[in-house]
Amino acid sequence: MNTGSSEPGEVVMAVVNEADVNDAQTEQGLGSRAPEFVKARRLLHISWQVGVFVIGLAVVVAGIIMLPLPGPGWVVIFGGMAIWATEFVWAQLVLRWTKRKVTEAAQRALDPKVRRRNIILTSIGLVIVGVLVGIYLWKFGIVMPWKIENQ
Repeated sequence: MNTGSSEPGEVVMAVVNEADVNDAQTEQGLGSRAPEFVKARRLLHISWQVGVFVIGLAVVVAGIIMLPLPGPGWVVIFGGMAIWATEFVWAQLVLRWTKRKVTEAAQRALDPKVRRRNIILTSIGLVIVGVLVGIYLWKFGIVMPWKIENQ
């Protein structure tokens, strides 16, 4: 079989390099993802971008508010960035950088030496907390914050 032939029914197998796939994904994703009829009209496209920006900003602000309050703050912030990334190249680049850094951190966390170190540090921390709780209970005993009298 010749890979250059174009005979009907011939199966051509190609070896795909992972770097080529990543390069194709990098080239493919940049730019506006607005529908074509929106892109074709300048005023409509600018209005679309303003709407995407306002919605993304609202989601990011909600995430920032959730950081000190109960709620998935960082997840919501990255959700707002993903909304922005549908329209703005700078947000797409920030999300790619973030994905790369999170992937690197996950790979480092799965390293056996790092996992062993984290387990040792967690064990030491638990022993210290246990000793402190034991000292407190030995010195003060178990005291309830309310007074209940036997009836």
